[in-house]
Amino acid sequence: MDYRRMKSFAEVVHVFWESTCSGLVILSADWDAGRGAQLPVGFGPDGGALESMAPLSPEEAGRYCRYFRRRGRWVFRIQSRRYPQLSSGDTRVYLAGDFNNWEKAIGKGAWELQPLDDTDLAFYEVAVSPGKLPSRGTGEFKFVTEEGDWLDVPDSAPNRVESPLQVSNFAFNPEQSGRHVFRFRLREDYEPTGEEYIFWSGPDGEVRRPLPHTQLLLSASSESAFGAIVDAGRSTTFSLFAPRADAVKVVYGQRADGADAVVADLSRVNGSVWSATVAEDLDGCFYSYRVEGRSVEGTSHFNGMFPVLDPYARACLGHRGPGIVVSESRLPVVEQPFEAPAWHDLVILEGHVRDFVAHAPTALDEAERKGFAGLRKWLRAEGSYIRSLGINAVELQPIQEFDNRHRDEYHWGYMTVNYFSPESSYALEPEAASQIEEFRGLVNDFHEQGVAVILDVVYNHVGEPNHLLFIDKYYYFHLDEANDLVNWSGCGNDLRCDTPMGRRLIIDSLKHLIEVYDVDGFRFDLAELIGIEVLREIERELKKVKPSVILIAEPWSFRGHIQDELRETGYSSWNDGFRDGMASYVRGEGNQDMIRYFLSGSPGTSRFAAQSINYTESHDDHCWIDRITEQPGHNGASPTWLDQRRTCLMASALFASLGVPMLAAGQDFMRSKQGVSNTYQRGDLNALDYNQQLLRSGLHDYFRSWIRFRLSVSGAALRYDGAPPEGYLCASFADGSSAAVMVFNADCSKEAPRLVYGINPHFEYANIECPAIGEGDWRQVADAERFAPDGLEHTCIPVNGKTISLPPLSCGLWLERA
Repeated sequence: MDYRRMKSFAEVVHVFWESTCSGLVILSADWDAGRGAQLPVGFGPDGGALESMAPLSPEEAGRYCRYFRRRGRWVFRIQSRRYPQLSSGDTRVYLAGDFNNWEKAIGKGAWELQPLDDTDLAFYEVAVSPGKLPSRGTGEFKFVTEEGDWLDVPDSAPNRVESPLQVSNFAFNPEQSGRHVFRFRLREDYEPTGEEYIFWSGPDGEVRRPLPHTQLLLSASSESAFGAIVDAGRSTTFSLFAPRADAVKVVYGQRADGADAVVADLSRVNGSVWSATVAEDLDGCFYSYRVEGRSVEGTSHFNGMFPVLDPYARACLGHRGPGIVVSESRLPVVEQPFEAPAWHDLVILEGHVRDFVAHAPTALDEAERKGFAGLRKWLRAEGSYIRSLGINAVELQPIQEFDNRHRDEYHWGYMTVNYFSPESSYALEPEAASQIEEFRGLVNDFHEQGVAVILDVVYNHVGEPNHLLFIDKYYYFHLDEANDLVNWSGCGNDLRCDTPMGRRLIIDSLKHLIEVYDVDGFRFDLAELIGIEVLREIERELKKVKPSVILIAEPWSFRGHIQDELRETGYSSWNDGFRDGMASYVRGEGNQDMIRYFLSGSPGTSRFAAQSINYTESHDDHCWIDRITEQPGHNGASPTWLDQRRTCLMASALFASLGVPMLAAGQDFMRSKQGVSNTYQRGDLNALDYNQQLLRSGLHDYFRSWIRFRLSVSGAALRYDGAPPEGYLCASFADGSSAAVMVFNADCSKEAPRLVYGINPHFEYANIECPAIGEGDWRQVADAERFAPDGLEHTCIPVNGKTISLPPLSCGLWLERA
């Protein structure tokens, strides 16, 4: 290949960083060093940053691209360590792509990868003749198991591409055979500037190829401590990560309005970090930053007049700031962390701080009804709703500082502006950062009641004002080709979570919430946008701090769905299929496969039963009763008898299903939002009306009785730790009907009483023969209206031999007598 041809075809298409000073350069085509061309000889603004550059062997290049050329054949290779599906050593895996009709390759020997050895580090590979693959242009491929499980494509793969269906695949390019990847090393003292080039030398002289500054910028990182750090009685150090800033100032003072403001310049410590030390203990002072820089191709948004809220502020006063300097003495690490219940034992209640306390029937003043202090009192008060329900985990809607415009404005909280500070509008004295002690006290109060605290956290986008935008637009946010903010979240911006400091900001703030507040777990809003690789890193890092941490993902966004990828992690997932399916099923619109699947813990998308968070209502969309009501306009405020009966059937199925049941606050007394689906600023519709709890006390008691039974020794068969064996569940059905009977612990493999659960959502009787009940002595403990742990005394559903006759719109639970 001569130099002129090289310039046209062997261009830099990707820079992949392995560390802060080394990485890979990926070329658009193989490099041919035998025709007078030389390797790139310069790197950086002036070409002097490069210390060395060397080609990878085809086999090494194949580790990144998953294919290479060897002795005239194309070799596709993966390593078992990367894919837990292959850990058993007996799973068959196939190469599938647009060149062999994708899933039609399954089962065909020509496309099956073979293990090179039997260790857990084994490579799997298949060699393919060139005639079976594209000879020009590009193709797409992926790897799939014999069970049809597609192995994920990591974000770091240099040839990762998105298909039109928003699915990630590997790209195959016949001009890249493994001689197109080079490892470079930079001088150890080099810091990215955002204006990097690779300098090429050849027969026609030097060619300077600019790299998009973002390729290097996105690797910028630091291990410095950030925020306002107080050396008690001595000094305060302000530090900010701002890789492209030209100047940074901190404005601080004793008054929140800035009337006594002092301005200090921060100095650049290295290429990315700015810092200044003030010889005063500024504990309790207010502060914000001013960040100045150049406008670069629409990828920056600097404004030296805008007050930037410190992303590492431990407390702040409202969504615009300022931040509040907090001494470490107010942020001690919890010495004896709470041990949350095992995942398979959880029963979760989702709720909003203000919704719980707005109308709580206990003595609270107006300020207490707006936040943490009021919820603490209501939790401890006689008749406490949360204690009455008997759940053992609460999932609070966002409590990190969000962008409500003023203290009294109601907001769900899904527009976060600071990840470290508890919401200041929920505090009695936000100017004094009392949210720190109030929220820590609330978590402790829940723990004293045996209730784990899970926080709904939002790391896929940020609220307004977008403070990170003024620090570095490109580093912190995904941009499109026009350098406009990408919006797969539907909220105006998508956070770039995979940069080193983006990941660190997320992980540092989560660790802070665990270490200082003893939070037990997190539910990640729109987790698909965070990305599977970052989610895995979060899991690794948080389990080092709290091994029992509960991790839950909302596995979708407007861009895609990652429930299959999450299956191989330690995350549970919100099961939207359960939500939609149960609403259909109780109206008689389901089928046998549907109810068997849900009662079994949704095994197709769950590796272990507790990986499925089963719910039929959350804060989003229509609440349960509005979704299923017979009344017009999705307004279930006046539910019919049939609405109530279907709600009881749903409750029984929810608590009888393997997995983790989750309720929305008020669901147990059929809270209605009067047909409004999106109520993110409708505190009037969301606040719990406890009069409805009194009016529907029987329904509330039905829910709490199911919860109590599920958490009891008698209900242990419903709480399976791991994936149940094949014979653990036995389902039987009525002919031509979705009415079902399920036997739990049918094979007696668990040390727990066997249970039989039956449900009939139809208007006709269902006679169901169930051989699995055997000759057992069964005692009915529940139907569609009653729950008696010691057994119903009258009007029981008949069990004749091995046949159960379920009346219309009924359900039943039977416990085998010892």
